[in-house]
Amino acid sequence: METAQFPIEKADYMTSKKKLFPKILLLPLAIIGAIFIVRMMMQNKAPLEHEVKTFPERLASVMTVESIPFSARAVAYGNVEPSVSLKYKAEVGGKITYVHPRLKQGGSIPKGTEVLRIEPTTFEISLGQSKAGLANTESSLRQLEAEERSAKSSLDIAKRNLSLGQQEYNRVRTLWDKRLIARSTLDAEQQKVLQLSSTVQDIQGNLDTFKSRRAAINAQIQQSQSTVAEKKDSLSRTSVRLPFDSRIGEVLAEEGAFVSVGAQLFEVLGTNAVEIQAQLSIRSAGQLLSAYSQKADNLSSPQRMQEVMSQIKLDTKVRLVSGVTTPSWDAQLLRIGEAIDPSRDTIGFTVQVENPYDGVILGKRPPLLRGLYVAVDFKAPLQNRLVIPRKSLHEGRVYLVNAEDKLEIRPVSVAFVQGDLVVIESGLVAGDRIITSDLVPVISGVPIKAVDTEKEYELFRQQAAGELAL
Repeated sequence: METAQFPIEKADYMTSKKKLFPKILLLPLAIIGAIFIVRMMMQNKAPLEHEVKTFPERLASVMTVESIPFSARAVAYGNVEPSVSLKYKAEVGGKITYVHPRLKQGGSIPKGTEVLRIEPTTFEISLGQSKAGLANTESSLRQLEAEERSAKSSLDIAKRNLSLGQQEYNRVRTLWDKRLIARSTLDAEQQKVLQLSSTVQDIQGNLDTFKSRRAAINAQIQQSQSTVAEKKDSLSRTSVRLPFDSRIGEVLAEEGAFVSVGAQLFEVLGTNAVEIQAQLSIRSAGQLLSAYSQKADNLSSPQRMQEVMSQIKLDTKVRLVSGVTTPSWDAQLLRIGEAIDPSRDTIGFTVQVENPYDGVILGKRPPLLRGLYVAVDFKAPLQNRLVIPRKSLHEGRVYLVNAEDKLEIRPVSVAFVQGDLVVIESGLVAGDRIITSDLVPVISGVPIKAVDTEKEYELFRQQAAGELAL
């Protein structure tokens, strides 16, 4: 049974295989045909039209960078102080017998005026005693000089007597040699010569003492003269006169009061000049002094320091901070502080204003009184620098218009910023065109249409030169 069925199954399999073969061959042919049809359609289709898209042109204010005259400026603040302020103290003790009527706080008194007097009687008596002692010593010197003249005359007489005695002795000796006289006569003459010689020696010895006696008396005279000068000086100090035109500060002296040596009497303020120690930030000070960047050696030498200071020429003006009017005064830089204020990071620039009371107009131009709070404007000499508006600087970069009139973004190095101005250290050159207006969005390569800003640039130049306020 099994042997008979096998040929039948094999025959069915062969029949199925013959039917499947045409179907498998048909699929690849269909795919190839479809590809052929699509290719023919693409070749016969008209080409697509392409539209080129570009950035729209942007309007922008453009300024050409130039090396222009630039003046570094800074403002500092401080209080007015007189250049000369003296606190008078009593140099002698005693009772105050006179006080000038205008010796009051705020008073004005001219130079040379006697403003205070201390009872001088005690000092006058002491001076009289010293003068009497000096006169007595000078009298002793005159007496000594008279004695010296008398001794010199006596010496001359004694010498002449000795000479005559010697001649007489020689004559008597000649007679003795001839044995014409007695020996006693010769001895008597010899005795006379010895006595005359002794007299000459005594007088000469007395004259030799006059030199030392004169020196002692001269020393006494010098001492007496010093005492008299001292007493005169003490007497002069009982009267106080002002050494210059003065405004009066604090007054402690009162007529009739007793003062001891060293007691404070009053304070005077000079009117010829005032000083202001203006505190300036280190950054601003560096900007002002950048015009004097030459090398300075050995600043520890006072002479060299003074030479360097004399070369710093800053245009300096003092003006009021408060008030309806803003008068100003020309000033001069005197010195720069020796230390930095660590709490404020500032340094003091001391300036002087001469004749602060000249040109006073009540209600409009007051005098520069002590304690007045003022502003000090410093302006350095002009120097050519590359300067751009501050609004053109964007986080250390500037926007430029290149030769193809397209936007270029370029980093720059800034020397310093002053108000609305920026001084460029590097990154720009003369002739570069920078954008001074707002530009949104900022995309490198955007076409730029420049707008003329000549009027704005002229104002910018005036600001840089210090002709207009920042």
